[in-house]
Amino acid sequence: MPVSVPVSDICGTRRIPIMIYILEDDDNIRKLVSYALSREGYEVRGFSEPKSFYHGMDEALPELILLDIMLPGEDGLSILKKIRKNIRTEDIPVIMLTAKSSEYDKANGLDLGADDYIAKPFGIVELTSRVRAVLRRSGRTKKEPEDEYHVGKLYVNPDKHVIQVDNEDISLSYKEYCLLMALLEAKGNVVHREELLTKVWGEFYGESRTLDVHIRKLRVKLGDEAGKYIQTVKGIGYKIEAC
Repeated sequence: MPVSVPVSDICGTRRIPIMIYILEDDDNIRKLVSYALSREGYEVRGFSEPKSFYHGMDEALPELILLDIMLPGEDGLSILKKIRKNIRTEDIPVIMLTAKSSEYDKANGLDLGADDYIAKPFGIVELTSRVRAVLRRSGRTKKEPEDEYHVGKLYVNPDKHVIQVDNEDISLSYKEYCLLMALLEAKGNVVHREELLTKVWGEFYGESRTLDVHIRKLRVKLGDEAGKYIQTVKGIGYKIEAC
């Protein structure tokens, strides 16, 4: 299962964190890298095997991929080829992570379209520096959120904290507003339950049913039509888009 490491309260910052995916079967390395990058202000989703990684790519695309070469079932070079051949993903920067450090292996990865190559073992300082450099070269720096959101009859202006449905003002609680913003900033992509819980309630969020209760209240406040924009994706999470 993918591991999501949200890094900031969406209501407490005006920057949208860069999303980074890491496909690494070594649990210790994956967790360490995820933690280190989250501390740098990135949002990270970790995957231990290719199947869950492909599933994550179908749901939402990252700004950068850290890709191990030695993986169960399918090697990283094969995955890199698929990324570069797919029109949806061909421009996403990829940094290869591998224990193979020969010049041939490095050249092979770069020839297949990798943007950088880090040999294990590596230091966290080196990793974060290379991540920043690749993002900078690709033009994928930290993104500013949109000034306004329009979804059907729903209008939200985060700077002015204006929420309207069909030009009528809507009053939301702080948690409801955070939930709404988390869904809006995903731009129609599915947001995992765990990610919503952590973004809105923090790392220790208690009962997961809390999310369902607040989603239900949010739908009621948005009204019969706009409330239906918040859609349940069974077993995964929620998304928002006009019906």
